[in-house]
Amino acid sequence: MVSMASEQFARKNIDFVAYSDQGDRGDGVQIMVHKGHAYIGHMFSNGVTVLDVSDPKRPRPVNFIATPPNTWSLHLQAAEDLLLVINAVNIYSPNIHIDKTDYYTKSFAETFGGQRADFAAGLRVFNIADPAHPREIGFMPVKGFGLHRIWYVGGRYAYASASLAGYTDHIFIVIDMADPTSPQVVGKWWIPGMWQAGGETPTWSGWRYALHHAIVAGNRAYGSWRDGGLTVLDVSDPTSPQLLAHRNWNPPFGGGTHTSLPLLDRNLVIVADEGVADNCEDGVKHTWVVDVREPTNPVTISTFPNPAEEDYCAKGGHFGPHNLHENRPDSFQSSEVIFATYQNAGIRVYSVKDPFRPEELAYFVPPAPKKMYDPRPQSAQVIQSCDVFVDKQGLLYVTDYNAGLYILEYKG
Repeated sequence: MVSMASEQFARKNIDFVAYSDQGDRGDGVQIMVHKGHAYIGHMFSNGVTVLDVSDPKRPRPVNFIATPPNTWSLHLQAAEDLLLVINAVNIYSPNIHIDKTDYYTKSFAETFGGQRADFAAGLRVFNIADPAHPREIGFMPVKGFGLHRIWYVGGRYAYASASLAGYTDHIFIVIDMADPTSPQVVGKWWIPGMWQAGGETPTWSGWRYALHHAIVAGNRAYGSWRDGGLTVLDVSDPTSPQLLAHRNWNPPFGGGTHTSLPLLDRNLVIVADEGVADNCEDGVKHTWVVDVREPTNPVTISTFPNPAEEDYCAKGGHFGPHNLHENRPDSFQSSEVIFATYQNAGIRVYSVKDPFRPEELAYFVPPAPKKMYDPRPQSAQVIQSCDVFVDKQGLLYVTDYNAGLYILEYKG
């Protein structure tokens, strides 16, 4: 923990609670808080950190799960007594090193065509009955470049994005978790044009169509396809997902669709488009409010106000939406209050009480990192708030892929 008394930072209705460099592994991506412990996937540190946050004012590292060589585990899910962790090629490994501009703008089939480095691809399953000491019990290998992100809240099925051999990029897969020691892929769906091995040809050019991930509510999966927009799938038969709707506002807007959060009691989906280029070179991205009362005809009805206390495009690094708190079971849940990370603009809180006029309620912009964990050339020494998990007490756990973990308290 460090004191913020001497730091200069912008905030409104959010208080600082604690900070952790995660055992000198300050590059955090996805975070899950479960049974008094935080599980944090890393972008550059090649593994998963476990923090004891039973006293949120004094977070302390208690474990680290390393990955195989050239492999990252930046996304994970914790539910019941299971921790699901992705394995995929680490594009920023010194043995591979893909330029980040290529990563965001080209398909994996184009970017990795000539790569031969060894890495692990698939899903690792851990038992976390003892939360400080995850015990690996299963692994599901896949042929291809691996999984990217998962949705799992317990029960029989998990849902993931996966870069599989024969496809241009990440597609939607359904994983049967009936036997967690031996998960199995039982269903697939992709945007037509992605199955190269099946003779399909993309109808798009110069964009990256790839599933970032899907959030499943009831029998519907709301998928975010980067430059390919939003899909609504019927997954009532997990072995045969069916398309209900596909909407893409790119072009004229800039793509990068990252997270689609359903608020089904209000027939809404909140859709965040990620800013993926430094200094807004890919345009200023938006968080959209989409009406899905008719699931076959989603309609965009508004956007969130963009942060405007300073010129964030000139600040350096990425500006704009990244991820949303996903209203998971056993976390803070609301259909009116939305928590969003905005990269160099920190963490933001919005109200969608009136979905046609979203309002900003709170924000917290951490100070610049004192140490760089990001090894990429020309990376700006600015914060890049990445993911947020909000617990039932209103504590925000905010990761940064360069600046460690901030634990904050929303005062609204």
